[in-house]
Formats: sequence, structure tokens, C-alpha cells
Amino acid sequence: MKAIISDIHGNLEALRAVLDEIDSLGVKDIVCLGDVIGYGPEPGECLEIIQSITNLNILGNHEEAVLYGIPPNFTPRAKRALEWTRQVLLENSKDGPDVIEARRKFMESFKVQTRVEGITYVHGSPRGPTRDYVMPRDQDDKKKMKEIFDALEDYCFCGHTHMPGVFTPEGFTHPSDMFELYMLGTDEKVLINVGSVGQPRDGDPRACFITFDGDTVVWRRVEYNYEATAEKIYAIPQLDDFLGDRLREGR
Repeated sequence: MKAIISDIHGNLEALRAVLDEIDSLGVKDIVCLGDVIGYGPEPGECLEIIQSITNLNILGNHEEAVLYGIPPNFTPRAKRALEWTRQVLLENSKDGPDVIEARRKFMESFKVQTRVEGITYVHGSPRGPTRDYVMPRDQDDKKKMKEIFDALEDYCFCGHTHMPGVFTPEGFTHPSDMFELYMLGTDEKVLINVGSVGQPRDGDPRACFITFDGDTVVWRRVEYNYEATAEKIYAIPQLDDFLGDRLREGR
């Protein structure tokens, strides 16, 4: 069995709670689908932990932006957060040049997209690995969904939108409508969003991740101290207070 996590976004409290849950399940194989950093107050600490526990890391759009430049379509709030994150991690870090270089090399090692044992792993979608948002509402966009499924071999795990659930050619289903689990079938194409550890946006503030045994996907929600994370965000002027406020509502 493996655990698949995504979109930690510098939320150390959420990451620690999820890893405690993973440990309690006896799972050792951990895959991260990107956005370890961005928005949250402790990007360096989260990167350090991920480096020590994951077997596979996928490049998120926030790592991509910190390494290679912030795209113009980012919101002003996201740009400010990313500029602060880049400064903390790679420019004026108190940890010294060796730590900065190690962080850079670690993020540069993240794979844009990969396929292991018949499963595709990506941050956004197989059509646009780091930046393609696939939202529940997109189930009605036939052209977009056709392009995504044409680029998909069969099974694919993704993150990016912070919205857990399953896309098939027939539409989207939230985990709450499937008793929090999904069994992979044969001869099907399916895009599975694992949800977000550090910034859920489906109305549930609990951290979200999945376990996968090769046949069955199980979404797991974990309580964590989001008030502590919010207070850390409020203490950093470059991080918008909204980034803390939203954690309470999972939005």
C-alpha cells in the first residue's frame, strides 16, 4: 500500500498530522504530487520533511514558479506569497548557501510527470502537467475533458485544484458520494484527485490524502490545528490574511 499526498503549501501542522496518520496505518511508500510550498508559513520545514520521507516527488506549479519564474496569470495574492517563499527558500535564507543549494537541487529533481507500475502521476493533468486545472465543473466542458482523456493512458493521480474526487468520461464524483473510496476497474480511463493536505477547498477543513493498494483508492481526512497555521500566516506581512482565514472553512 502507498500513501499519495499533494498540495501541502507550507502547512507544517497539516503535514505532521497526515504523516502521523500514515504512520499509524503502517504505510511506508509515500508519493507527493507537488506544491509542497506556496501560500503557507513554513515552506522550508515542509520541504525538509518531504525530502526525508517520500519515494517519488512531482513538480507542482508553485515549485515551478519559485525555480523558474512566476507566471503572469497568478493572482496578486499568490504572487506576493510566492515572492516571499522564494526569498525565504532561495535568496535571503538564514540557513546559509549550502542549505539553499540543497533545496534548489531537491526541487529541481521533482518529475514533471511520470508513470510507475501502470499508474501516471502528475500535478495538474496529463494535458498540462503543472498548470492545468481540472475542476468539477469541467465535467460539462466536453472539449476540455476529451483532450485530457486523450492524453491519458488509463489511471492517473493528480492534485492542484485541492478538490478531491474522480473524473471519468461520464463525469465527476466527490469522495463523499462514494463512501470515500473508489475501486479501479479494467479498461477504463480515470483521473483521480487526491485532495490537499495543507489547503483543502471542498468545504471540509480537514487535511486530505489517499491510500492506494493497487485496486482501491481510499480518501482519508485528518484533523489538525489550522488555527496555529493561520496565526503563523497572520504574523507574516507578505502573506495575505485570507490565506489563514480560508483554512477554517476549507475553501
